[in-house]
Amino acid sequence: MNKMPRILLVEDNEGDAELVLEALENEEVKSAIPVIDNGEDAISYLKQEGKYENEILPSLILLDLNLPKSDGKEVLSFIKNNTDLKKIPVIILTTSALQSDVDFAYDNHANCYIVKSGDLNEFNLSIQTLEKFWMHSVLYPNKK
Repeated sequence: MNKMPRILLVEDNEGDAELVLEALENEEVKSAIPVIDNGEDAISYLKQEGKYENEILPSLILLDLNLPKSDGKEVLSFIKNNTDLKKIPVIILTTSALQSDVDFAYDNHANCYIVKSGDLNEFNLSIQTLEKFWMHSVLYPNKK
């Protein structure tokens, strides 16, 4: 089994980011999870440019679609059209249940699409289920 994957959380809602981190901490995920709050910075992070030049690329990305600057669709397209990044699993974690957004995500090779529940217990259960599968069961490709 691979070691615990490095996760990047791209989420502009501070409350939702905190809920995700708390749910993951409850499941004893020990790695530090950087949080990026807009699409433009997420792309810079993944390019490892500017203030992100020394960052380590993630093994897994949790991506909101509704982001300022560049939206999550642009970030997903950037990731999946980049030779060095396209194998990184991307989980869409968003409030949008629009079928057009779901279709876009899967058409652009998102690995999973989760609609954030407004119910705190359901939200926590989704994150804990995600954690159990993606962080304990999945093998990840080697990074280049």
